[in-house]
This record gives sequence, structure tokens and C-alpha cells, in this order.
Amino acid sequence: MGGRDSGEPALGRRGRDKSKSTRTAVSAWRERENVDGAAIDVGVIVLRSSGCAHSRDGGCSMCGYNVESREGVAGHDLEEQFLKAAPPLEDVRFLKIYTSGSFLDEREIPSCFREKVLKWCAERHARLLVETRAEFVSEEAMTAIAGIHDDLEVAIGLESANDKVLKYAINKNMTVKDFDRAAATVKKAGAALRSYVLLKPPFLTEAEALEDAIATTKHAALQSDTISINPVNVQRGTTVESLWRNWAYRPPWLWSVVEVLNSCTSLERKIVCEPTGGGKARGAHNCGQCDGDILQSIREHTISQNRTSIKIPECGCREIWESVMELEGLVADGTVDLQRMFRNRGD
Repeated sequence: MGGRDSGEPALGRRGRDKSKSTRTAVSAWRERENVDGAAIDVGVIVLRSSGCAHSRDGGCSMCGYNVESREGVAGHDLEEQFLKAAPPLEDVRFLKIYTSGSFLDEREIPSCFREKVLKWCAERHARLLVETRAEFVSEEAMTAIAGIHDDLEVAIGLESANDKVLKYAINKNMTVKDFDRAAATVKKAGAALRSYVLLKPPFLTEAEALEDAIATTKHAALQSDTISINPVNVQRGTTVESLWRNWAYRPPWLWSVVEVLNSCTSLERKIVCEPTGGGKARGAHNCGQCDGDILQSIREHTISQNRTSIKIPECGCREIWESVMELEGLVADGTVDLQRMFRNRGD
């Protein structure tokens, strides 16, 4: 979920309920986003649901959000979570609702609760963003929610426009054709579409991941209103974490994030990026010295929606990144973390 760990917490000092109570949302906060050309406050609520349906079949290789879910969460539990978290966000013009899975999955989010959230936003004239997997997007489902609230944005994880990457690297249990169908259905219902693009799934070299993310962004631009570039961060209990612990995976370099964003400047689309864990060992990072400046430049680029290239500082680690891009494809296993193995820098 794009940006779910950023922003100003509204639930407690750290903004996260670690008790796994079915009666309290996981987290809630405010963040800033450019909407219709102006930076505004956006409310974010992460609800504790019964979890993503796909996680029961193994789940995606990089996703550990299901750790926040809990079996047996009912509609009345979700309503109580929402009603506790929503009051500090009453004044926002844009609300994002995240769960561990899909807002349109009836087993996870009952329709009776969906209707209450939609009406809450409609009464306050607030745009609502929800997430879903492509298989739950149908004309019936979209007609039902659009009939209650007409200012909707639906976020779907495309991740990669390469079916082999989707199947073997991400275990997405979805094809590009599945995404395209769902995207068309969202647009037909009059809702805005936000597509997630994953930067550096496992088993891809840095150069392969960079090329894949750029190609995926261009594919997503065919139907999307907003594209969220999501650099992989190492989440607990995932395939990616297992690889990372064995030096067989390194999160993307921030240089790669900038390269993807700069490649999108000609696209007439809103492009957002908020690297979760950026500058840390588990998130997109460089050498540690230039990380803060680059992350700030990425944030400013996202808020301003300026289509000029991101200004980046000079740093010697860029040469290391360039060398890694050249060398990874020559080693027996291209997913070895060369920087960590030979220089032990940046971790």
C-alpha cells in the first residue's frame, strides 16, 4: 500500500495499535498530496480486517501487511474501528481507506460497512480512495459503490506489466490482462484509477528491475489517473525477507527510484512516490550520506507534481550503483547483493 507508513499519526504517539484488537484500527494519520493541482491534507485509515484472500494461497512475495489482519473480524468490528479513527479526520477533503487486502472483497469488507464509509464521505464531500485486487472488480460492484458516492478512486496493484514477473517473482496470481480488464471496469464506472508499480521484485537485477518499472509505468499510464511508484521494502515474514537475510536481495537504490521518476516526466499522469523505509537497510537506500537529500527531493517532486527532472546531489555512491548495474548480470546469481558482499556499505 502506497505510503501507508508515512505521515502524521492520529492514533497515539506512534499511530499504530499493536494489540491486534478487532475494535481499533491499525493506524490513522494525515499526509499531504497534490489533488487537482493543490497540496491538501489527506486522511489515511488502516483498518484491521480478516486479511487478503490471496494471502491464504501464499500471498505476494514482498507483502507482509497480512500480519496486521485477524481472523473473524466482522462488519460491526470494522464500523467501530472506523468510527474511532475518523473524527480527527472529519475536515479532510480526501480520505484513503486501507486494509490488508481488498475493499471490494465481500468476505473481507461486508457491503453493509462499505455503504457506511461511502455515505460518510459523500456527506462530507470527501474523495474516497480504496484498494482492491483486480479479481474483485466487477461492473456490479463498481455500480453499487459509485451509486452511493461519485467521487471515488480505486487503487489496484499492477506491480509489473510482465506476466512472467507477476507469476514467478511476485506470485501475484494475476495477469496483465486481468489488470487491464479491471482498470477498464473502474473507468467505465466513472471512478478514478490509481495503479501501483513495484520497483525491484525479487529475482530481478537492479538493471532488470529498473527497466521493468519504467515499462510498467508506461503501461499503467494507458488507463490510470494516478500511478504510485512503490520501491520494495523488506517486510517481515516474506519471501523477500528470507532472500535479504541471505544476501540474495537488496532493496532498490534511491538512484533507481529517481531514474524511474525522471523517465515519467513526459507522461501526462499524476505520479506519486513515498518510499516506505527509505534510507534504511530494509527500504530503498544509497550510501546513507545522500539518502536524506534524495528522499526530500522525491517528496517535493510528489507534492509539487512538477514534471521536470528531480534535482539530485552529487555523491560518489552513484558510481557504485552504476557498477552494480553493469556487474550483476555477469555473476552466477544476479540477485546477489554485491554492495553488501564486497563493500558492506549502506546497511
